Amino acid sequence: MSSFASISPDKLSRLIGTPQGPILIDVRTDEDFAADPRLIPGAIRRPALQAPQWSAEFGGRSVIVICQRGAKLSHGAAAWLRVAKAAAENLEGGFEAWKAAGLPLVPTARLPARDADGKTIWVTRARPKIDRIACPWLIRRFVDPQAVFLFVAPSEVMAVAERFQAAPFDVESTFWSHRGELCTFDVMIAEFGLAIPALQRLATIVRAADTARLDLSPEAPGLLAASLGLSRMYDDDLAQLEAGLGLYDAFYRWCRDATSESHNWPTNKVKP
Repeated sequence: MSSFASISPDKLSRLIGTPQGPILIDVRTDEDFAADPRLIPGAIRRPALQAPQWSAEFGGRSVIVICQRGAKLSHGAAAWLRVAKAAAENLEGGFEAWKAAGLPLVPTARLPARDADGKTIWVTRARPKIDRIACPWLIRRFVDPQAVFLFVAPSEVMAVAERFQAAPFDVESTFWSHRGELCTFDVMIAEFGLAIPALQRLATIVRAADTARLDLSPEAPGLLAASLGLSRMYDDDLAQLEAGLGLYDAFYRWCRDATSESHNWPTNKVKP
């Protein structure tokens, strides 16, 4: 049983990807990180011994601290976070326990360079519909919760990417784009090491809706209709993105937890 100040890998895996999920802070030593430069989805790096300095920025937040084996570094950093009024726990068994359980890990080599505030910057075409909302949702929930998304004129995407050190996505002839029959969302799931069943199920729906192959998934027409409806509701692409995050939160939870559920309208029985 978990103690009051720790959380099991299995329980943490159920929180990742949800909009109210905790902040994850990886405090492994540089040597341990260099030996396996991957992160638990959504985690950020901080030096454990500098916790007295950085802990205050997380005051009032729910935080999970991760070290190599769930011992002194994560316990100490979590204690400093609690001093700063954060609700902090450490991951039982640390990074090694997560990896041993076969849970997903994001290779940092696939992450764009971060800005001075530690955020990844992405750029794509304006007026998003499906892939250009689905991909930001995936990044925000599983890769970088603080990621920034720039929506610009199609002709300016590559120039903006270069000038503002942003990663272009869902743009032809770039790394983060369609590959054969796969849409950009598929590509991101594969490259970020996120091929868990719920996300693969969601990827099929997204691919079907995004590439006009609605026969691939019975849920795809619903996603397409909702996505087109959102694009008509919002002139502001960032406002549309914020609204779209909730849509994908719902689809993800259905893919993860509710695919076997159905809703049948009760029949009215006429009494004799």
